[in-house]
Amino acid sequence: MGILEKISDIEKEIAKTQKNKATEYHLGLLKAKLAKYRSQLLEPSKKGEKGDGFDVLKSGDARIALIGFPSVGKSTLLSTLTKTESEAANYEFTTLTCIPGVIEYKGANIQLLDLPGIIEGAAQGKGRGRQVIAVARTADLVLMMLDATKPNVHRDLLEYELESVGLRLNKRKPNIYFKIKKGGGVSFNATCPLSRCNEKMVQTILHSFKIFNAEVLFREDCTEDEFIDVVSGNRIYLPCIYVYNKIDQISIEEVDRLARQPFSVVVSCNMHLNLDYLLEVLWEHLQLIRVYTKKPGAPPDFDDGLILRRGVSVEHVCHAIHRTLAAQFKYALVWGTSTKYSPQRVGISHIMNDEDVIQVVKK
Repeated sequence: MGILEKISDIEKEIAKTQKNKATEYHLGLLKAKLAKYRSQLLEPSKKGEKGDGFDVLKSGDARIALIGFPSVGKSTLLSTLTKTESEAANYEFTTLTCIPGVIEYKGANIQLLDLPGIIEGAAQGKGRGRQVIAVARTADLVLMMLDATKPNVHRDLLEYELESVGLRLNKRKPNIYFKIKKGGGVSFNATCPLSRCNEKMVQTILHSFKIFNAEVLFREDCTEDEFIDVVSGNRIYLPCIYVYNKIDQISIEEVDRLARQPFSVVVSCNMHLNLDYLLEVLWEHLQLIRVYTKKPGAPPDFDDGLILRRGVSVEHVCHAIHRTLAAQFKYALVWGTSTKYSPQRVGISHIMNDEDVIQVVKK
């Protein structure tokens, strides 16, 4: 029996098993086996076959994976937001390979990858699903394109395909400490009351992974699924924006309903509606900031800002300017919203904000 058949059998058994106190450990065991088989499915074959992949060199300040079912307007969006022409037509599967484009916004170069349309069963390798999902795992953000004229079932199917290959959308990593040891059995502790998982469940899951010596500490009330994610260790947590296209073809009430959903943006690529707001949302969720440099006695260089991630310190800025600058750092003068007054003399651990200006003084 192949891995696909095993996955199918386990999924059927989970679906028909009633969830109650008597079956919770059996379900936990099935979920752990399912996670293990899905991880094996993602691993490349050991035969060394070189397939026709989508290896696109990562460039720019961030990478966005544009995914969706065929014929929802992905290629039109890429052509509109970037200077890249991606073939667009009214029939399905117009795009057959990965097409990269660059969004130039607020001085940043953001790489946008137009991936071929995902079909149901992509996680099992149907269509070009495996390659599409492999590229999505390398992105900083997933932009899920949906057709506003079609029911929301497409969104559920796409989320299921991505969840089944270890992509967790708009979720944060569970606060669980887990470490495999050489001996001593399973040590289990929790810093808060647990209502959704217990020590017996943790041991059941670990034994299914053939782990018999480990240290586990729950710092929050997590489910068995979240614990399986931690044990698997290959889950990727990404922000996701749901973009509903073709809003010019539906009622204003339906547009309003879709726009109010969490992480959702409504657009019309053909009529260029709401695309400016989409760029703002992408910038916010990528957590990019601009930092401008200033030489002593000269005005700030607003033409060529440094594009960095939110939460960076002065040390990161020094590395971005030149790799030897941090070693020669004495102090910095900063103008902007990260300071109490401008200019403020700060140390190397000071956290920068968007549009701050910095002047570095060397020893």
